[in-house]
Amino acid sequence: MAIIITDECINCGACEPECPNNAIYEGGVEWTWAGGTNLAGSITLPDGSTADADKSQEPVSDEFYYIVPDKCTECNGFHEEPQCAAVCPVDCCIIDETNIETEEQLLSKKERMHS
Repeated sequence: MAIIITDECINCGACEPECPNNAIYEGGVEWTWAGGTNLAGSITLPDGSTADADKSQEPVSDEFYYIVPDKCTECNGFHEEPQCAAVCPVDCCIIDETNIETEEQLLSKKERMHS
């Protein structure tokens, strides 16, 4: 699973520096696969497609902080619990029930990004 940030977010920014995968961005800010990871050049994405790791991607949200689901590992391999949820003052960092992943998948994602 990935974590999502609900629209109850107060845009405090406490979550962003806590993410070991640099998967959290301020609303309206473009993101890259390479940011906060060891990914570089042409990469294969989880769905089998390819992308340029350094190319800017469209923001997931224009209004609130957001989490890029394919970069979120729920902090598996880094911490005991998702750090964004641990520091969120309004409890708006929650499990994304529409994006279910096993611990093995999350750890594999972490290895792909940080090897």
